[in-house]
Amino acid sequence: MKSVKIILSILLLLCLAPMPYGYYQFVRIAACVGFLWLAYSYSKQPLLLLPCIGIAILVNPVIKVYFNRHTWNEIDIAIAILLVIWIIIDLVNWKFNGRIK
Repeated sequence: MKSVKIILSILLLLCLAPMPYGYYQFVRIAACVGFLWLAYSYSKQPLLLLPCIGIAILVNPVIKVYFNRHTWNEIDIAIAILLVIWIIIDLVNWKFNGRIK
């Protein structure tokens, strides 16, 4: 699951660069699937489950939520920062508990 978080954070940060529109559509699909996978993986932990479902709903490609590019950039940065913090917490837990998710 750590690799899913890393990939999602990289994809979201690449949205800050001028990319073709197809890339943003791909990121919507990948982020929605990735956050649904994380929600499923953390289904017994509501503090992690609910934000994953919320982000999956926000970025879903079916019923799109429309913001201007600047707002989406801020959302992408915020989600990427939260993912990096989550990865760091996982690494600290692994170091002290001998396991990682």
